[in-house]
Amino acid sequence: MTERLVVIGGDAAGMSAASQARRLKDSGELEIVAFERGHFSSYSACGIPYWVGGDVASLDGLIARSPEEHRARDIDLRMRTEVTELDLDRQRVRARDLESGTESWTGFDKLVIATGARPLRPPLPGIDAPGVHGVQTLDDGQALIDALARAKGRRAVVVGAGYIGVEMAEALLGHGFEVTVLNRSEQPMATLDPDMGRLVHEAMDGLGITTVGSAPVTKILTGEDGRVRAVATDDGEYPADVVVLGTGVVPETSLARAAGLPLGTYDGLLTDLSMRVRGQENVWAGGDCVEVLDLVSGRERHVPLGTHANKHGQVIGSNVGGDYATFPGVVGTAVSKVCDLEIARTGLREKDARAVGLRFVSVKVESTSRAGYYPGAANMTVKMLAERRTGRLLGVQIVGREGAGKRVDIAAVALTAGMTVQQMVGLDLGYAPPFSPVWDPVLVAARKAVGAVRAAG
Repeated sequence: MTERLVVIGGDAAGMSAASQARRLKDSGELEIVAFERGHFSSYSACGIPYWVGGDVASLDGLIARSPEEHRARDIDLRMRTEVTELDLDRQRVRARDLESGTESWTGFDKLVIATGARPLRPPLPGIDAPGVHGVQTLDDGQALIDALARAKGRRAVVVGAGYIGVEMAEALLGHGFEVTVLNRSEQPMATLDPDMGRLVHEAMDGLGITTVGSAPVTKILTGEDGRVRAVATDDGEYPADVVVLGTGVVPETSLARAAGLPLGTYDGLLTDLSMRVRGQENVWAGGDCVEVLDLVSGRERHVPLGTHANKHGQVIGSNVGGDYATFPGVVGTAVSKVCDLEIARTGLREKDARAVGLRFVSVKVESTSRAGYYPGAANMTVKMLAERRTGRLLGVQIVGREGAGKRVDIAAVALTAGMTVQQMVGLDLGYAPPFSPVWDPVLVAARKAVGAVRAAG
């Protein structure tokens, strides 16, 4: 008897799940119906700032697999169709065709919820004025590119200085705009400790980007034509011909909440290790709409990244298709850049460690990406946190030039393995002058952390 899998969401987690399930079961065993409310499937939202900035030549470069390609693999992908209700008792979903307005019910034997995240759009006066742009979808990216091309002035304000904020600041700078970034926190990149965020702030200032900290936005000011003309804070007004919102995202779980499914501290769906929704036999969830286990703190957290979404989808598809797979959790690794400055982090910040009651030491070292005498050696700063009693690695942050960012992967592996900083010192890392000093900067930080642990008793 043929079963039916219904997937809500046609991007990374949803279509990875559908594709993996299809690999394991043919259409005679498993019918797959997927609903996507947007115009595109399986695309990289993370690449939108680079498309806007011109590093990616066209929209097509961000699309991994088109709806037609999915359909060619016997996946019934229904675009511009939004699921509006879950009926878990009767095992069916109600969906609306956004073009025609017609609604219909579709039954399921197994359900995957991959509804993603929605951008935080603070309820400020003027927030919906023409000229104010989010960058969550490819449609958003195209609208911004079009707006930049026809803007009469060359002043841009970015609201928020997280990953999207700093990446969009760089993209706007490349379009010849005078860029101001307004940030609620004192320093940009709140995923870093403030002392490391300060390094990002200084680099952005050096690039000609005006970064204003401790400046929560109070309203968007408009002109007589109704378009944005400035962004206001308690301390002043910042003229703007274009405004880009980089204020973060939250899980899109309104459907799940209405259906009574379990949500966590951050309103993300809660699952077990197989990505099955807790308390449900035939419902799975993955991607930006879920919370996952932080392997360092032992608590659930919301980490909206495409890397995780694709892994969730692979795990879900394997389990739906009759195989077995698990997603053990994350350590919170992320990397970004603003122009040639690379920014990376993994594990816990100081405030994260305090929040879960960990006693720790922290150290910071200055080093270079290559042997100091080798041409092109670039400076980097590495900060490392270790548990005070055991020396267990808790977190690493890196800010530097070429060759700095991906070094965070060393720490990500060490965190996943539960290594101590003493064990890290003995790691057999690759060395040659064009790639690293004799002591890699991460290992220099680990040596200093070992000393700090000993000094702390």
